[in-house]
Amino acid sequence: MKVYVTDEKELIMEPAFKLAGNPNIIIAVKAFGLKATVQVVDLQVFAVPRITLKPLLNVFPCFANICVSLMEKPHVDFGLKLLGADVMAIPGLYRFVQELIKDQVAKMYLWPKALEVQIMDPTQAMKKPVGILDVKVLRAMKLKKKDLLGKSDPYVKLKLTEEKLNAKKTTVKHSNLNPEWNEDFNFVVKDPNTQALEINVHDWDQIGTHEKMGMNVVPLKDLTPDEPKVLTLDLLKNMDPNDPQNEKSRGQLVMEVLYKPFKEDEIPNDIDDCSMVQKAPEGTPAGGGLLVVIVHEAEDIEGKYHTNPHVRLLFRGEERKTKRVKKSRDPRWEDEFQFMVDEPPTNDKIHVEVISTSSRIGLLHPKESLGYVTINLADVVSNRRINEKYHLIDSKNGRIQIEMQWRTSS
Repeated sequence: MKVYVTDEKELIMEPAFKLAGNPNIIIAVKAFGLKATVQVVDLQVFAVPRITLKPLLNVFPCFANICVSLMEKPHVDFGLKLLGADVMAIPGLYRFVQELIKDQVAKMYLWPKALEVQIMDPTQAMKKPVGILDVKVLRAMKLKKKDLLGKSDPYVKLKLTEEKLNAKKTTVKHSNLNPEWNEDFNFVVKDPNTQALEINVHDWDQIGTHEKMGMNVVPLKDLTPDEPKVLTLDLLKNMDPNDPQNEKSRGQLVMEVLYKPFKEDEIPNDIDDCSMVQKAPEGTPAGGGLLVVIVHEAEDIEGKYHTNPHVRLLFRGEERKTKRVKKSRDPRWEDEFQFMVDEPPTNDKIHVEVISTSSRIGLLHPKESLGYVTINLADVVSNRRINEKYHLIDSKNGRIQIEMQWRTSS
């Protein structure tokens, strides 16, 4: 591997790549009305690609484009078996095929030609923050009943458009069609002329997906800078003005918004919108706070008897569980849990375990552990927010992504 350091905002790598194997690749070939089966064996590929990541950015994934070129013609060697015989043993054919492949690949990707893949728009990524949007979710009114045996368990998700960050959520208000939250959130604004605040209200369910109750959008260009505004928004099915289903009443959401543009001498150079953590809700114990745990996803987990994973959290004797995902080695939950505590959990740990269960009757192993991890919370308290992937103990390759926030009233 060669790595080049330049004065540009880019990273250049040249790995020497060699692959030798004995694959079993079967190809069906049709020509002149005839059909034959060809087997590819003894494959070897030698190449020296130049991989350029540019421009480098200060937001994930830290670069906008990947450019791949070949610094020399690649070496490709393989055997072709037709009806049991090695076709590449025919005099002259082996060298002809070799040179043909090299020349065709070189025409497309030999330096300075390149295959370029855009990962993100660099103009959007390099925009600097120009202000802060403060949002206070006050209450909702006349929400519709979604649960068969009860009312609804509503919560609100907030997201700023043109951002790849996870949506921010209020707490869940159980069995309440007129909930009050009074919860504060803030967002970093990069372009108030094009960005908008997306609001979605969901009905929380312990099992299955969380049903959507309604939505609305607030364009930031409609807000007067430095002027608080209380909005009463009708909840809609979607933002299509011609959809007749939007005429159906779904309730209303009341919120207070304030867009505060930075003054010239206030623009921060290193503001990180990922690290902004909203305040704890009203009623949080003085000196304490709210520990928020978001279980995002896991990868490469596999059970011996079945793989229907859910996650079990254990904190200070209190147990919480995500929903179960059936037959998945790479499950995605996106479930959020909140623990109200009287003091910062600096010396505490949280136990995270992935468990697979089966509902099949008579199964000898209806439940099995797919791996676990115990996380110290001291870094969460000091950094206010951590979003990491953890290797699961007692799992061959399994990893789980957990986000944790420490919210206080100050």
